[in-house]
Amino acid sequence: MTSATDSNAAVPSGATASTDSPAAIAAQPLVMSIILACGGAHLINDMIQALLPSIYPMLKTGYGLTFTQVGLITLTFQVTASLLQPWIGMYTDRHPQPWLLPTGAVATLVGIVLLALAGSFHAFLLAAALIGIGSSTFHPEASRIARMASGGRFGLAQSTFQVGGNAGSAFGPLLAAAIVVPYGQGNVAWFVLLSVLAIVVLSRVSAWYRGHLAANKGKGKPRAAHALPAATVRRALVVLALLVFSKYFYMASFTSYFTFYLIERFQMSVASSQLYLFLFLGAVAVGTFVGGPIGDRIGRKLVIWISILGAAPFALMLPHANLFWTAVLSVVIGLVISSAFAAIVVYAQELVPGKVGMIAGVFFGLMFGFGGIGAALLGHLADLYGIAWVYSLCAFLPLAGVLTVLLPDVRER
Repeated sequence: MTSATDSNAAVPSGATASTDSPAAIAAQPLVMSIILACGGAHLINDMIQALLPSIYPMLKTGYGLTFTQVGLITLTFQVTASLLQPWIGMYTDRHPQPWLLPTGAVATLVGIVLLALAGSFHAFLLAAALIGIGSSTFHPEASRIARMASGGRFGLAQSTFQVGGNAGSAFGPLLAAAIVVPYGQGNVAWFVLLSVLAIVVLSRVSAWYRGHLAANKGKGKPRAAHALPAATVRRALVVLALLVFSKYFYMASFTSYFTFYLIERFQMSVASSQLYLFLFLGAVAVGTFVGGPIGDRIGRKLVIWISILGAAPFALMLPHANLFWTAVLSVVIGLVISSAFAAIVVYAQELVPGKVGMIAGVFFGLMFGFGGIGAALLGHLADLYGIAWVYSLCAFLPLAGVLTVLLPDVRER
C-alpha cells in the first residue's frame, strides 16, 4: 500500500507539516459543527444502505429469490462500494475534489428511486450498484473532512463520524419495518426525501472543505509521528486488514441474516425480527461512539485488542442460547466488537501519514468488500446447510483478534 519513503517521510528543516498531519491538525481548532454534519450525512447514507437488507425477506418472498441471490444483491452493493473507495481516496489525496460529496449523494438518490420501482432480480442488482457508488464517494471524503475538523482529537472525530453511520444502520431496519414491510416496496420512495437532505448538508460541508483547502494551500508534506521501519508498517497494515476481515465477515452474519436466523429458530414474524436487529445495530452504534475517545486516551492498539478478541466468548455462546439470551448476547457482541473500527482507521492513518483519503478508502472498502463477500458466501452456505449451522461456524471468527499482538506500538516521538 505504501513505500518506505511514504512510511517514514520526514519534513526538511524549517518546512511546515501538511494540513492532514497530526501536528498541523492539532494546531487548528476543533470544528464540531462540521464533524456533526459529516456524521449526520453518514447517518442518512447508511440508513439508506441498511434499507436494502431490511427488506430482503419481503423481496425473497415476493420475487422467489434464493439465499444465494440475496447474497449476490449484497455482494453487488458492497463490491461497487469497496472497489472504488481506495482509488477515490488515493486520487483525492493528491487532487482534492470537494464536489464529489454531493455528487455521490445524487447517485444514491437514483438508486433509491430504482429500488422502489424494481420488479426483477437484475433491477435490484442495478439499484444496489448505484447505492454502492454513492457510498464509495462518500466515505473516504467525509472521513477526511472529519479528520481535518478534529483539532487533533482524531478518535473523537472518527468515532462521531462513524457512529452516524452505525445509527443509520440501526434506524434503517426500524423504518423499513414501519414504512416498507407493511405497505409495500413502493414506499421505499419516501427515502428520497432523506437523500435530498443529504445533498443539501454535503453541499454545505463541501463549501467548508473548499475554504479550508484555500486557507491552507502551499503547506509542506507530512511526516510520520513514529520511527517504524517500512516493513513493520506494511506488516501492521496486513494485520489490520485481517482483523477487519474477521470483524466484518462476522458482522455480515448479523446485518444480512440475523432476521432469517430469528425467524427460523424462534418462529418470529418479520417485523419482530427487525426489532431484534435494531437492538443489535443500536448497540453497534453505542460501541462505535465509545471506542474512538477511549482510543485517544488509552491507546488504539488496546482498544482493538479488547474489541475483537473480547467478543469471542459471547459469539461462541450465541448459537446455543434461547431467545432471551440471544437478544442479550447480540447486544453485548454489538457493543464490544464495534468499538474497534474507529481505532483501526486512525491507527492506520498514523502509520501512513499523508494518505488519509487512501487509508480511509482502503479500510471502508475492506469493510464493505469483506461484508459483501461474507454475505454471498454465508448465503450460499445457508442454502446448503441451514442458517443455524452458519451461526455456529461464524462464532469462531472473533478469535482472530489474537492477531492484535502482532501490531507495533505507535507513539509520537
